[in-house]
Amino acid sequence: MLFKLHIAYLLPIVNGKITMVEEHIFEQLCQWSEGSKRHVLGVIGLPGAGKSTLTAWIKQRLGESAVIVPMDGFHLANNQLERLGRKARKGGPDTFDTDGFQALLARIKSSSKQETIYAPAFHREIEESIAGEIAILPTVQLVIVEGNYLLLEESGWQGTSHWLDETWFIQVDERQRLKQLKQRHIHFGRTEAEAEQWIASTDQPNAELIQTTAIRADKHIVIKQ
Repeated sequence: MLFKLHIAYLLPIVNGKITMVEEHIFEQLCQWSEGSKRHVLGVIGLPGAGKSTLTAWIKQRLGESAVIVPMDGFHLANNQLERLGRKARKGGPDTFDTDGFQALLARIKSSSKQETIYAPAFHREIEESIAGEIAILPTVQLVIVEGNYLLLEESGWQGTSHWLDETWFIQVDERQRLKQLKQRHIHFGRTEAEAEQWIASTDQPNAELIQTTAIRADKHIVIKQ
């Protein structure tokens, strides 16, 4: 099977905000957001790669014509992870409600012009999701879905990409990614030692799995620091 990969370069300024993107890449999103048919863009990357930074930048540029739906909203609740014996590796591919996530994607793609769809949002400060926090209004024509496992074909994620019109895989310098990931863990309450342990035991094994799906992406987005 042949895969078409397009390399685009994004240049963030010091505070992490993206300041430039190849115009023809962004023009495609503008056309989708202003069109008569709803499109879904999937943004994939390793933990700490900058998925939220990129999707927030797109949303800022497009305004109310686009909405972000993070895959993280479908984390299983901590009590369920404890019941299943999976809390110690929260964030792994089998720690999400994949059926619920795919059902949401199907609804997003097939909904009528009169329907508002609600999606959950994950909050790192409490390590839980809140249902119905994200509203996908009938007027929204571009839905940006971001997450680690959108291209995975195992552990219940099979077929997820069917609901995505295009997929972008973020590439970033590995040292920078690990630095950002560690800073995020510390910001949300872990000590430096706890952050390093979690990265080694959970984030990195997940990252290695996610990297194997990169070849399935339509475009590769290289973030330059």
